[in-house]
Amino acid sequence: MKIVFCSSEVFPFAKTGGLADVCGSLPIVLEKIGLEVMIVLPAYRAVGQGNHGIEKVSQRISRTKLGNIYIYFIENELYYDRDGLYGDRSGDHPDNIERFSYYCSETLAWLKQLDFQPDVIHCHDWQSALIPVYLKEKYGRDGFYANTKTVLTIHNLAFQGIFPGDQYAKLGLSEKLFTPQGFEFYGKVNLLKAGIIYSDRVTTVSPQYAKEVQTKKFGCGLEGVLKERYDGVVGILNGLDRDVWNPQTDRLIAKRYSINDFADAKLINKTRLQKELGLKVGKDIPLFGFVGRLSHQKGIDLIIESARELVKMNAQLVVLGLGENQYEDQLKGLVSSYPRNVTAHFDFNDPLGHRIYAGSDFFLMPSRFEPCGLTQMIGLYYGAIPIVYKTGGLVDTVKPFNALHGGGNGFVFTRYTKASFVNAIKNALAVFKQEEKLDHVRRNALHADFSWANSARKYQDIYNNVMQQ
Repeated sequence: MKIVFCSSEVFPFAKTGGLADVCGSLPIVLEKIGLEVMIVLPAYRAVGQGNHGIEKVSQRISRTKLGNIYIYFIENELYYDRDGLYGDRSGDHPDNIERFSYYCSETLAWLKQLDFQPDVIHCHDWQSALIPVYLKEKYGRDGFYANTKTVLTIHNLAFQGIFPGDQYAKLGLSEKLFTPQGFEFYGKVNLLKAGIIYSDRVTTVSPQYAKEVQTKKFGCGLEGVLKERYDGVVGILNGLDRDVWNPQTDRLIAKRYSINDFADAKLINKTRLQKELGLKVGKDIPLFGFVGRLSHQKGIDLIIESARELVKMNAQLVVLGLGENQYEDQLKGLVSSYPRNVTAHFDFNDPLGHRIYAGSDFFLMPSRFEPCGLTQMIGLYYGAIPIVYKTGGLVDTVKPFNALHGGGNGFVFTRYTKASFVNAIKNALAVFKQEEKLDHVRRNALHADFSWANSARKYQDIYNNVMQQ
C-alpha cells in the first residue's frame, strides 16, 4: 500500500508544534509495519539551514531521507525562502493562501511526474486541505489518480485557513464552489472546511476530540459540517517517540531511571534542576513544571493567575516556552518578585525541556482545549504527574488519581476557573506530602504506554477501509 504524507511541518526539518512530531514519527512506524510511505513538505528556509543531506532532483523539487522514507521538498523561493513557516513578528504572511495552494497543486503534479501512484494521500490540517479538492476537481478524469483516496487529519480545529472572500480566485477553481456547501464561510474562504467536505475520511488526534469538534463549544463553527459526514469523525490518539522521550536512555538528564528505581533518581534530577535555575534547593519543596506555548489555549494565563497561590504553598514553578509578549512580561514580573520560587525561560531549549520533565514533581497543563497533547504524555513517561483540565486528549491520557483505591495517574479539574485549578494543585500537594502515595501515583504514571505502534495499526485500518469505498 502506497501512502503519501502531506504536512506543512515535519520534524526535524520544520517545526512549530506537535504536528511536526506526529508527521516525523508516524510515517516511520507505518513503514516498519509494511506500508510504502513518502512525505512531501514545502522547502522552507529553515529546511535548508539544517544538515539534512538534501539533493536536487528537478528544477523545483529536492529530497532527502527520513529513516528509510524519502521526503520531497516543494521549492519556491518567492513563497518559502523567508522567516517563519506561517508568519513573522508582524503576523501571518499575507500570501499564505497562495503559498499553500501552490504546495498542494505542486504536490499532485510532482507525484504524477514521479509516477508514484498513491493509494492514499494523508493530509494534515488546513495547509494541505486543498489536496482532496484539487484531486477531485482538477484530476477527476485523470486515470493516474482514479483509485487514489484521501484522509484528512485535524490536529487543531482552531486553525482553519480562513481568508478574505476576494482571495478565492487565487485557488484556480470554479466560482461555483464558493458556496455554503463548499468553500464559503460567512463570506470568507475556509480551506479546512473544503478539505473536510472533499476528503474521503476525516480523523482527529484523540477519541475525545473527535466527539468535541462536533459540538458548538469546540466546533469553531464547523461542527455542522463535521456532523454531516456520513461516516463520522474518527479519533486516533497520537503516539510518542520512546527513542526520544525515555528516562531510561535520556542522556540529557542528570540521572536516568526506570519504573524500578525512580525515587532516588527523580530527587537527583530535581536537585540539579533547582541548582541550575537558581531556585531554593529542597527535597520537600514541590516543583511544578510547564513546557509549551505561552498561549491562551494552553492556559498559561491560568498558571500566571495562580502562581502566587503556589508560592504561598512553598511551591516552585519552572516555565519554558515561547509565546505572546503579554505572558512573557507577566512571567518576568513573577520571577522578579519570587526569584527563589519562580523561573521562566523564553526560548526553544530542548535539553532544558528534558531536565524539567525529569526534575519536576508535577506537570501543569491547564489547556482550555487540547486536541491531543504530547507534553502530558511526556510528563507521565518521566513521572512528572500531570495536572490537567478535563478536555480533549487530556481525557484520553490522564486519569484522576484516587488516593483511596490507588487508581489513576494524574489530577484533573472539571471547571475552568482559578479556584478549581488551585484546588487540583492542593490535592496534588496533599499526595506529595505522603511519600507512599506519591510513589504510587508516579508508578502509575510510569506505566503509561503511548507508543506509535498501536496508533499506526489504527491508521492502517483507516487506509484499508477508505480504499474499499
